[in-house]
Parts: sequence; C-alpha cells; structure tokens
Amino acid sequence: MTSICVAGGTGQVGREVVRLALAAGHSVTVLSRHVPPTGSNRHHDGASYFAGDVTTGDGLSDALAGADVVIDCLEGQFGKAQKHFADGGARLLAAANRAGVVKAVALSIINCDQSTFDYYATKAAKEQKYAESTLETVVVRATQFHSLVAAVFAAAAKVRVIPVFKGVGFQSISPVDVAKVLLLEAVEEPSSQLHRVRTIGGPDVLDMRAMAVSWKAVTGARGRIVQLPLPGAMGAFLRAGRNLIPEQRIGTETFVSWLEKRKESL
Repeated sequence: MTSICVAGGTGQVGREVVRLALAAGHSVTVLSRHVPPTGSNRHHDGASYFAGDVTTGDGLSDALAGADVVIDCLEGQFGKAQKHFADGGARLLAAANRAGVVKAVALSIINCDQSTFDYYATKAAKEQKYAESTLETVVVRATQFHSLVAAVFAAAAKVRVIPVFKGVGFQSISPVDVAKVLLLEAVEEPSSQLHRVRTIGGPDVLDMRAMAVSWKAVTGARGRIVQLPLPGAMGAFLRAGRNLIPEQRIGTETFVSWLEKRKESL
C-alpha cells in the first residue's frame, strides 16, 4: 500500500485518480481548494479531504503529512490560478519535500512548451519547476480530453452551428485513461532518472469533422457542421499536429465510446 496525496483530487482527472487509488487499496488524501460534500460526485468515501491553496501554501502541510507520493492534477486556467500556476507547483513541491514525500507526479499537456498560448505556457513553466525539484518527478503530458472537443461542439450547437477547424485533428483521451497512467507512475519503484517526462495520447487520431459527425449521431444534436479557421497560437499549434502522438496510443476508451457512456448528460 502506498500513501498518496492527490492535489486537485476533485477535478475531472483528479477524482478518477482518487477512485482508482482507493480501489487498489492505497491510502488517499485529497488537497482541494474546497472540500466537497459527502455524497457528491467529487467525494469518494475512504479518502481524507483537506482544504488548501497552493497559491498561498495554506493547508499543504496537513494534506501531505505521511504521504509517500503526491499526484498533482491541479489546474490553473483563469485569473489568479493561472497567474500563480507555476509558483503554486513550486510551493507544492517544497511542502512535499518538507513532509518527506519521495516522488511527485504531475499532469501536463502534450508539447505545451511548443506553444505561446497563455494556458500552455503556464503548464510549461510549471514543468520547469518539476525539473528543478530535488524530489523524483514524473510529468505526464496528455493529449486533449474527449470532453474538451465535445464542449466545443456543444457550445456552438446552441446556435445550430457545429464548428470544425480547418486542418485540425485530435487524438483525444479519456480522463480515466490518464488517471490510470498517473497512478501507475506514482506507485512505480524509484527510477535511476530523477526527472522524467512521459507523453500519452488517446487510442484514435481523428479528423475534427469525423468527430463532429460522431458527436451529432450520439447526442442527437441539430446543427450544421461548418469548417472554420482557428487563428492565433492555438490554431498554429493544432494545425502543426503538435497535439498528436500516434506512436503512444494509450487506453481503450475512444471518443465515441466515451460519448455513448455520457450521452444523457451531454
């Protein structure tokens, strides 16, 4: 049994890490800005929840006490959280070091250091903090989640338009498949390499139009599929295929199978 602290353990991937770790018999604590209520889909019986904030350091020592490994699933997409994302990672690593944690595993994004898009740049900056740590660290870079692509379609479908970006494909992945890899890396025996980066992608590389057709078929949504350009840093990143890694197809949950499981809530 390993004692694992999951930072961001109430988020999309984090709560799957918690579920899988508990099912495997590990001791699990969760660090989150807010402790979820019992009975909610963000709360798993058997885990201990601690309120904390990596931007200030509040609550970190309590959540990390006794942990062997920390799995960092924290996000920083907007505002203060994005501005302090990298520094928050450094603060978490420092607290983990003080608590006697021996390994830190962080979730990141494929080729985030090859984009000037703000969110990706903060991910790359946080990766650098992990590379500088005195702890053994593993950064798991994942391709975009199935839910991201579905959300793009759903948002635009409200006005009966389903956008597909010109020259763009995705190798989207299930949060569950990402969580499995994070947990596997967390419980692996110590490595001779102090800092490692592993990149994983979903089981299929799909044209965005094909994904839109599948999304319409599963959800029954109405709307016209329209090809549009995607300008800016994100458009350049996607058109260059930097979001793809065909040689690392991880997991079995395809975009369509993921949609089928959730079609009532999409």
